[in-house]
Amino acid sequence: MRGGFRKGVSPRRLNQMMKQAGISVEELGDVEEVVIRRANTELVFSQPEVTIMEAQGMKIYQIVGTPEERARISDADVKLVMERAGCSEEEAKKALMESNGDLADAITKLCGE
Repeated sequence: MRGGFRKGVSPRRLNQMMKQAGISVEELGDVEEVVIRRANTELVFSQPEVTIMEAQGMKIYQIVGTPEERARISDADVKLVMERAGCSEEEAKKALMESNGDLADAITKLCGE
């Protein structure tokens, strides 16, 4: 070892060490979208990289990507906007998403006021 630094472990060696420790890692392919729903918002990852690590019977999912935060739109909110604005479900959802979940703003936009 020169200079006190040691070269990093190769990916192949790392996989061998993890296998010996009973840890398996798998890349989950063809993932189009991952959505994490919270009370009032959703985090939406488009085209993320997802890895599954399994150790001691437990699975750990790792998501790599940049999320877009969106307001969470409930079915009740969509129904209310549909009734008040006299529009389709699709139009109500679109208006709510554009207004970041603000009911009054969505209805106003749809009614043209």
